[in-house]
Amino acid sequence: MFIINLHYIVPLEQLDNHMTAHVKFLQKYYKQNVFVASGRKVPRTGGIILARAKSMDEVERIMKEDPFHIHRLAEFSITEFLTSQVHPELKNFLGK
Repeated sequence: MFIINLHYIVPLEQLDNHMTAHVKFLQKYYKQNVFVASGRKVPRTGGIILARAKSMDEVERIMKEDPFHIHRLAEFSITEFLTSQVHPELKNFLGK
């Protein structure tokens, strides 16, 4: 499992011009069962994406498709972690 931490590096007005494309990017990987959850940070300085993938390389490749990355609107960092406990209803989805 991976935590993708986005940090906005431009004013929100500039970022919002690309929000529709960013949401389309997110939906693509929700449909492929890669993204598990996502949302804005509070305060709105970035976002978080939870993802499941085979490798860090795969997540890095995926994130290079994000319009926020392509247009240099946000920086991202990726943290891999091993799930030792999950909510019972997520076990099937996560393959536990």
